[in-house]
This record gives sequence, C-alpha cells and structure tokens, in this order.
Amino acid sequence: MIMRLDKVNCWVAILAILIMLPSTMSAKTRVSKQAFGHTSGGTPVDLYTLEDGKIEVRIMTYGAIVVSLRTPDRNGKLDDVVLGCESVEKYEAQTAHFGGIVGRYANRIAHGAFQLDGHTYSIPKNDGENSLHGGTRGFDKMVWQGKEIPDGVELTYVSKDGEQGFPGTLTTTVRYTLSASALRIDYSATTDKATVLNLTNHSYFNLAGQGKGDILGHVLKINASRMTPVDAALIPSGELKSVEGTPFDFRKPHSVGERINADDVQLRLGRGYDHNFVLEHTGELAEAAEVYEPTAGRILRVLTTEPGLQFYTGNFLDGSITGKEGRVYNRRFALCLETQHFPDSPNHPSFPSTELKPGREFHSMTVFEFSAGSR
Repeated sequence: MIMRLDKVNCWVAILAILIMLPSTMSAKTRVSKQAFGHTSGGTPVDLYTLEDGKIEVRIMTYGAIVVSLRTPDRNGKLDDVVLGCESVEKYEAQTAHFGGIVGRYANRIAHGAFQLDGHTYSIPKNDGENSLHGGTRGFDKMVWQGKEIPDGVELTYVSKDGEQGFPGTLTTTVRYTLSASALRIDYSATTDKATVLNLTNHSYFNLAGQGKGDILGHVLKINASRMTPVDAALIPSGELKSVEGTPFDFRKPHSVGERINADDVQLRLGRGYDHNFVLEHTGELAEAAEVYEPTAGRILRVLTTEPGLQFYTGNFLDGSITGKEGRVYNRRFALCLETQHFPDSPNHPSFPSTELKPGREFHSMTVFEFSAGSR
C-alpha cells in the first residue's frame, strides 16, 4: 500500500513539473491564418498572425506588410507600435508604404535610370524626377504567395522581366519569424538576368503606440560614424561624410527632437531626418540602432547584415491619412529604420554593389528585437 502511494505521489510530482514547464521555457510561436479581404482587382489577401506569448505580429500577403505589432510596455500593457490601415482598400490608396517590403529597389534611383552591362534601364519616376521604392507599383503593392513555416510565415513574389523597367525575372522570398520577443526578417532572391536589387521593410514605429503623438522624445542611437549627404531631391552626392560635430551623430543616444530643427543644410533638405547612415560592420549580423521611448519604456533594437540604415522621421506625414483605430497620422508621428543598401547605388560605383547576377543568391537578415524597462 505504501509503495502504491509513493507511485501516486511520484506521478503527481511529475505532472506538476510538466504543468510548470511552459511558464519556464520559451513559448513556441503560434501561427494562424485568416482572410483579410480582396484587392481592388479581386485577388484574395490572407493575414498571418504570429504570437510568441509576449508579442503579436500580423502580416498580410498584400505587400508582405506588417499590419500590426503589439508589444508590452514596462508595465506589461500591450499596444500596437506600427502605423497602418484597417483594410486592404486603404493600403492600396496610401502612398506612405506602411509596413511593406519595398522593392525591387528600395529608396531612390536618380532620374529613374541606371546602366547595367552596357544597357540603360528606365524606371517610372514617382518622386519628382526620380524613382522611389521600385516605381509606381513596387513590391509593397503586389500580392505575395504565403505559407506557414515554423515560428512564422514565408512570402514569395516573382517579378517578371521588365516589370517597372527592371531587367530579369526575379524570385524574392521573405521569411518573417517571431521568437523570444524578436521579429526576424530573412530576405533571399534569385534572377535569370543581371539586375539590381535593394529590399527593406518600411515599418513606421512609434513606441508609445501608433497614432499617439510624435516621436521627438524617442531616444535614438545609431552605430554609424558616416552618412551619405543628399541634394535637394534627396539623391546622394556620393560622399561618405563624417557625422562628427553634426546633428547626425547618434553614436551616443540623443532624443530625436533634440537637433531636428538645427540650422543644418541636410536637415533643411530632408525636412528633418531622411538620410542613409553607413553602418559600422562588414556584412555580419550586428546592431545598427536602438530606440528607447521614455513614457512607455519600450526599447527597439535593430540588427542587420545590411551596410546601410535609412533613418526617416515621418516628415511627409501631414494628417491626410487616418490610420488604425481612427487615429490621424500627423507629421513626425513615427520613425522608420530601414536596413538597406545605399540609395542610388546603381549610379554610384563606389557604393556597395546592388547588382545580382544569374546563378547567385541574394541573402540578408534584419532583426527587430523588443524589450521594455527604464533607462
């Protein structure tokens, strides 16, 4: 009888340990899929939800867009920290590129033209005399093919030869995975003809919560000692300029608003920060930037294998877009930290090359890591 009781107690103890394990181990990310409407052309759009026990991220197949990202503040309160829209229809109408994978060439190409292998290629001009984020209908305006993968979703888009003027049929795959409060983005691409490629995610962050005021109080650090100055059309001159002694020196943390209105020609041209920073690493995954929002205590750490980071302070948001939960997005209500190759690289041989040849595979990685606390 005593032996039977011991066995019962043993099994009770084992059961108690098994019940306690989920709270002591990292929770496996749950992935679910649901319909999210249709494009204006009738193509169905799916929405994938990733949850790791702390963070919830929703990503849709239209534009491979991060629709929402809910993360806790220092008191455990969840809030959505990325700008966006309530429906596919509204995403189609907006031109801010909220949360999308922009390409085939993220950022600007001067005069919408570049040369490659002795040929001149023309891209639609959708930013004055220049091309921006892939032309009039870039990757964030396309429907991608999605499928569930461990801890996330894989999205694939095939851009045909000549689409938006770019050479080569390009197959691009983006994998979003969520684990341990970090959203990881893996980019890969192959082509059947020499082409140029620059991919990034264009999420607009406000760590106080989307639509909850400006981001001038966010405290930012960028691991870059140089930046690429621009002309009046925001096209790089080709110079790699030291940030020493300028409002662009974020090697030590500064609030975004501390120097944004300084008497600086680059800030006047960009109407604030809208510039590429030259990161201090050589292709290995490394920290590019860190942002801290004092009121909520949220911290965003950005790691990447890319050579550049476009820091943009939402200077062209003007209150004309009503986003999620009916919130109006005014100027400087968010910031973007776009990991990338440099703007207009096809026209600057001294910049890191964005050329992709047949038989080669492009790959890069970016991680958005979230935490909360006091500084």
